[in-house]
Amino acid sequence: MSDKPEASDVQKRPPNNNFLFAVIILIIVVCAAAFVLLKPSDEPQQRTEVEQAPKEQPMMELKPENDPVVDAPSVMPEKPEKPENLEVPAQRPVEPEPEVEPLPTLDESDDVVVAKIDEYLSDSVMSLMVTDDVIRRGVVFIDNIAKGKIAKKHTPVVKPEEEFSVNEGDILTIDPNSYERYTPYVKVFTSMSAAQAVRMYEEYKPLINNAYSEIGYGDDEFNQTLEDAIDLLLDTPEPEGDLPLLRDSVTYQYAFSEWEQLPAAQKQLLRMGPENMKKVKAALRNIKAQLESN
Repeated sequence: MSDKPEASDVQKRPPNNNFLFAVIILIIVVCAAAFVLLKPSDEPQQRTEVEQAPKEQPMMELKPENDPVVDAPSVMPEKPEKPENLEVPAQRPVEPEPEVEPLPTLDESDDVVVAKIDEYLSDSVMSLMVTDDVIRRGVVFIDNIAKGKIAKKHTPVVKPEEEFSVNEGDILTIDPNSYERYTPYVKVFTSMSAAQAVRMYEEYKPLINNAYSEIGYGDDEFNQTLEDAIDLLLDTPEPEGDLPLLRDSVTYQYAFSEWEQLPAAQKQLLRMGPENMKKVKAALRNIKAQLESN
């Protein structure tokens, strides 16, 4: 088990090989949260009201008159059907509540959460995940993304094996082949629907809120943080053409200040390349819409 994460993990310049973690975490924590028990409303028992049978009226005596008597058949009021003979409709049986397994504790949640994610993702995608302290990692990572930061120590996925590469020439630019490093991570978003991701998020939400409380926030505040993180990534500008770079010791930075001054999380998203960024943003929009509709 890793040490308890800090609320903010700040670095001066995020490493070049550390990107989609800002986005991947959204699926992983969107693959980790609230257990909402929907109790089926009890069926009200049906009541059958039986009207009181009217009392029989006594026969009226006919007094003889001077008029000639005319024989006429006596008319008796019709007796109502006795209440016990009425047919009472059968009552619908009350359906029992579905049995739901209780959530594990936060410290014991890894096996359950990873097993649940494994139901949706392929083995190749699962191999990219860090399966230690999944919920805490996700919560801290998303909390930092919402602030525009990258929590390097709490990334929920392993780093790409290939190194970041550039095209040398009159102007330094990112090598398009470098974008391919992130294609397997993008599959995390395309292999699970937004409905599935949000459903898992809702299932484990109590544990997520517990982890969020551990780093100093109130209960049930994480949902807004998740939406803030998604909005920040969606606001990442999409440049046209190559972006010039400058070499800075062993790292690189964007030559134009408007790109270099972007939050670290957005700069990492830029390193995915335009095509991968479009796919990630489309998935994030679907997740946001699904969250808002719940």
